[in-house]
Amino acid sequence: MTATLDLLKTRRSVPPPLLDGPGPDRAELETILTAASRVPDHGKLAPWRFIVIAGEARERLGDVVARTFAADNTDATPERLAQERGRLTHAPLAIAVVSRAGPHVKIPEWEQVLSAGAATMNLVIAANAAGFATAWLTEWFAYDRRVLDALGLSPTEKLAGFVHIGRAREVPSDRPRPALADIVTYF
Repeated sequence: MTATLDLLKTRRSVPPPLLDGPGPDRAELETILTAASRVPDHGKLAPWRFIVIAGEARERLGDVVARTFAADNTDATPERLAQERGRLTHAPLAIAVVSRAGPHVKIPEWEQVLSAGAATMNLVIAANAAGFATAWLTEWFAYDRRVLDALGLSPTEKLAGFVHIGRAREVPSDRPRPALADIVTYF
């Protein structure tokens, strides 16, 4: 239990440009995704799903991101377009967590959204527990319908974010965390 608590108390994000390979192999990835899916899910709806973006898929999606950015920013420099194109290529893989929350007779949509967030956090924790480093990011393109369509999301689905997974080339220093006295009250 101490190792688990130490992981939870010290976990931090590593920016994707600081993530190298190798990433998880297929068995490690299945273990990580299995842990990610073990979250509170009122009604057993599984109001989330995962899209693994690895290998050449990172470049293909990067091309979509760059084209979308260029369409909205006609004055974008080639350097900026290259930056947009490379957003998903730093880490060996990224996993898009898709929220499938929607109206339900018994299960509030808010609970479904929270379940997708919990699945994303479980994904981060499981990858870290397996010895990898992660970054959970959204970025502008997680909200752009053209990119979501390219990923195969239905019109009612949204992205909880992309979890970039790799090996930390370096771990950045920790950021200030809130003091418990500032965020905890006892009723």
